[in-house]
Amino acid sequence: MAGARGLLAAAALLGFLQASSSFEVKDSSGKVCIIADLTVAFSVEYKSNGQKEFAHFFLPQNATVESQSSCGNGNKSHPILVLGFGAGHSLSLNFSEHADNYQVEELVFHYNLSDATLFHNSTAGEVKKVSHKTTIQAHMGTKYRCINAKHVNMKSVNITFSNVTLEAYLTNGTFSTNKTECAEDMVSTTAIVPTTPKQTTSQVPTTSPAPTASPPNPAVGKYNVTGPNGTCVLAYMGLQLNITYQKKDQKMGLDLLNFIPQNTTSSGRCDNTSAFLNLTFEKTRVIFYFVLNASTEKYFLQGVNVSTTLPSEAKDPKFEAWNNSMSELRATVGNSYKCSAEENLQVTDKALVNVFNVQIQVFKIDGDKFGAVEECQLDENNMLIPIIVGAALAGLVLIVLIAYLIGRKRSHAGYQTI
Repeated sequence: MAGARGLLAAAALLGFLQASSSFEVKDSSGKVCIIADLTVAFSVEYKSNGQKEFAHFFLPQNATVESQSSCGNGNKSHPILVLGFGAGHSLSLNFSEHADNYQVEELVFHYNLSDATLFHNSTAGEVKKVSHKTTIQAHMGTKYRCINAKHVNMKSVNITFSNVTLEAYLTNGTFSTNKTECAEDMVSTTAIVPTTPKQTTSQVPTTSPAPTASPPNPAVGKYNVTGPNGTCVLAYMGLQLNITYQKKDQKMGLDLLNFIPQNTTSSGRCDNTSAFLNLTFEKTRVIFYFVLNASTEKYFLQGVNVSTTLPSEAKDPKFEAWNNSMSELRATVGNSYKCSAEENLQVTDKALVNVFNVQIQVFKIDGDKFGAVEECQLDENNMLIPIIVGAALAGLVLIVLIAYLIGRKRSHAGYQTI
């Protein structure tokens, strides 16, 4: 299931650009009782020709509020929001109230394995159901707000919510001005850890990993993804993973990894507006999610998912991290993004993905060749600094020269011809 969770969270990353989809439930008089503005991503494990596969997708903006949705009827029934999409898929949020709180008491997901658009080459054709209790709750008279990812793990299915604003038991038909923030948004961040090669530190303080010497840069690997129209992701880069973790003795450890290109496997998938590149090295997987903003004709890295197995001294050896609100490696469609400088992609306060000498292009690719280059800001700054220094030195030399000439002229003027 660790792999399933990893692929799921990554699917969630596709939703950010689309913005959250908004849904309402109304009673018989037309009064709104539930509003949900949210991004939802799914990862589903299924069988394809006897092999384990993962379908990753997100709740589309054209999902519909199904007729089973209801505002509830006092003690007889509770409010429910049922969202239908695709070929027989539905997600239900079943609400309940207790004292001064309301909550999504149960999450129910029905998925149709015969939908070939999501479950490629599935060997099963039935509709399956999974459900789970959730911790999504808020005070009555407030809206529930959660920007960061909240994960709900079920058997064979994982669901990730992000950019969520929802409220049930509405009294005036609109969101309340007051809000209840989720725990994920209230977690404070810590300092970013330094980058180092694969190793695990020991005898480190309980608060942060011990500093280490700068590692050699990882070797540059060449990776690509092929879609229906040919190559849709072309990437050259050195890849390094940096994770801090809590050990069993409550101290902090540092696990670091340089990906070795010849031992790294790549895969992925893409359509007209989204693409992902999945890189696996040893027991570590990093998934990059790219999206296209059609209105600006720009593509960019929207999210990163990391899953790995930590050393046995770790309190929890299974590690996963997600970030679905990034805006990195941005370039115009048809062009490639290039950066010689090291770039640090912060997934969470405990996980960094560092890329070196990266050149990448997504979507419109002519054969297997990069398009025109768009330099990163770091490289432009690195080029600008010597130019500024050179200009300053040239200016200083010019000032000294002018001062010398003026001084020389004045000294000559002090003598008279006899």
